[in-house]
Amino acid sequence: MKKSILSFLLSVFCISLFAQSSPDDRGYIVKVGDKAPDFEMELTDGTKVKLSDLKGQVVMLQFTASWCGVCRKEMPHIEKQIWQAYKDKGLKLYGIDRDEPVKKALELKNDTKVTYDMGLDPGADIFGLYADKKAGVTRNVLIDRDGKIIFLTRLFNEDEFGELVDKIGAELK
Repeated sequence: MKKSILSFLLSVFCISLFAQSSPDDRGYIVKVGDKAPDFEMELTDGTKVKLSDLKGQVVMLQFTASWCGVCRKEMPHIEKQIWQAYKDKGLKLYGIDRDEPVKKALELKNDTKVTYDMGLDPGADIFGLYADKKAGVTRNVLIDRDGKIIFLTRLFNEDEFGELVDKIGAELK
C-alpha cells in the first residue's frame, strides 16, 4: 500500500514538473503572472546585470540574434517607440543576443542603430529560462516592478507590438 501511494505521488510530481516546463504554442515555458526567472548576464561593454537587482523597476527583455531578420525589422521600432519614449521614465531595456560573440552583438546594435544595452547569452542559457531552446528568437518579455511577467510577445506583429507599448506606458505611470 505504501509503495503504491509513493508511486502515485511520484507520478503526480513528474507530470506536474513536465507541465511546468513544456512550451506553449509560441515556444514559451513561462507565462504571464509567473515570477521572471533570475539570471546574470554580461553586457557588451563588460558590465554585469542581474535581473533580481532590478526589482522595483519595469524591465523589458528583448531576445534577439544577428541572423534573425524579424529581429532586425523589430529593433528600430523598439528603439523609437519604446526606448526613446520611456528610457527617461524608468524603463530598463536589455537586448539579449542569443549565443553569439560580443563582436556580432555589437554589429547588430550598429546595423539596427539601437542605443539600448545589449547582453550576451552564451549557450542560450538565459533564453532557455524563458522559452524552449529550439524555439525562435524575436520575443519580448515585460516584467513589472514586483518581478512578475506581465506581457509576452513573439515575432513582430504591429498590433501586439502596440499592446506592448501601451502596457509599458501604463506600468510607468
